[in-house]
Amino acid sequence: MSVKIRLQRHGKKGKPFYWIVAADARAKRDGRFLEKLGTYNPNTNPATVNLDVDGAVKWLQNGAQPTDTAKTILSYKGAMLKNHLVGGVRKGALTEEQAEEKFQAWLEEKAGKVASKEENVAKVKTEAKAKALEAEKAVNEARVAAAIEAAAPEEVAEEVAPEEVAEEAAPEVVAEEAAPEVVAEEVAPEEVAEEAAPEVVAEEATPEVVAEEAAEEKKEESAE
Repeated sequence: MSVKIRLQRHGKKGKPFYWIVAADARAKRDGRFLEKLGTYNPNTNPATVNLDVDGAVKWLQNGAQPTDTAKTILSYKGAMLKNHLVGGVRKGALTEEQAEEKFQAWLEEKAGKVASKEENVAKVKTEAKAKALEAEKAVNEARVAAAIEAAAPEEVAEEVAPEEVAEEAAPEVVAEEAAPEVVAEEVAPEEVAEEAAPEVVAEEATPEVVAEEAAEEKKEESAE
């Protein structure tokens, strides 16, 4: 039976998540499998890979053939290197201790590279976030400045309006203040005439004057 190490798709639409499996080459891609060797999540940066390295090496030693994608993942986790070292031990080119030492040295180097990549990714994310905040701040400041400019003419109009009203109303106020004097000046002669008129009438209509005139007329008649 021919065995392949390949990926079996799971996860949601647009967010695939894969199992790394050893399956019969004649089986469907997402069908039955012989053994689950790990998982592969490409939705993270860097991608997350969990792999049973020893299990993968066992299948490789038994003749299993990985697909291109699966081979890349196995190399990333060191399964292909360990399979090569195990082959060297079988041929007597290496001892098991030497093979394990080389494999551990490779794992440490790989871990350093992964850590460095994660730091770079985190740095890029931090810088991108800082730029986004600066851009948002600039947009907010521009909005505030525009609002202030739009509100400035209205404030000036409100401040000027009372002065203009006062200036326009000033002549009327002056006229109102001056009107009583003018009326007083115009009415003054009439009031004087009205006040003088009763005295004149009173002098002309005095009973004593009338009696004296009547007595003189009688004297003149008797003298005749």
